[in-house]
Amino acid sequence: MSAAPQVTNTHEPVVYVIDDDAGVRKSVQRVMESVGLAVVTFSSADEFLDSCPPSPLGCIITDLRMPRMGGLELHKTLQDKGVHIPVIFMTAFADVKTGVRAMKQGGFDFIEKPFNNQELIELVHQAIDKSVAASENLHHAQEVSTVLASLSEQERKVLDGIMDGKLNKTIADELNLSDKTIEYHRAKVMKKFSAGSVAELVKSVCSAKVH
Repeated sequence: MSAAPQVTNTHEPVVYVIDDDAGVRKSVQRVMESVGLAVVTFSSADEFLDSCPPSPLGCIITDLRMPRMGGLELHKTLQDKGVHIPVIFMTAFADVKTGVRAMKQGGFDFIEKPFNNQELIELVHQAIDKSVAASENLHHAQEVSTVLASLSEQERKVLDGIMDGKLNKTIADELNLSDKTIEYHRAKVMKKFSAGSVAELVKSVCSAKVH
């Protein structure tokens, strides 16, 4: 028995193809490689799960119906593990109900076999774009969390006031501090967040959903 393919964490998008049909795996691999995408193939969901964690950049293309574990079960398992990567489901059956169920479960999209190569390529690029955006948002949230952790107690209170849309004078009155002291803390908060304006500061904190 051959060793399972190993998934390598990378900064480049990777397309993971999972299907028990070797012909389908090779066909999808050729299509993806024709547009310069890295591809790793697996003959089963178990084989995929036994490999290294997938790169957050990329997507999974999996058959809905496979022995032991189908695409829906695989997707649910990944969600339970906290692995969020766009999943495109393939099916050889005109099973609209299953396709709709896959979408409701959080699947990115589904496509029927035999599929149109260009349609699959477009779906994959859309899925990769989504994964890249999600990765960037996560990185930003982590950066904001780090900055928040570095704020002093007074700086955090001033930030809270800014996020609530309060003027310096109001914040100063509430904290029993001088306007000049609030201006000092406000400037430090702006600098730590590399914000050129209050609008940028609020947008940065809100987009990270950590306020």
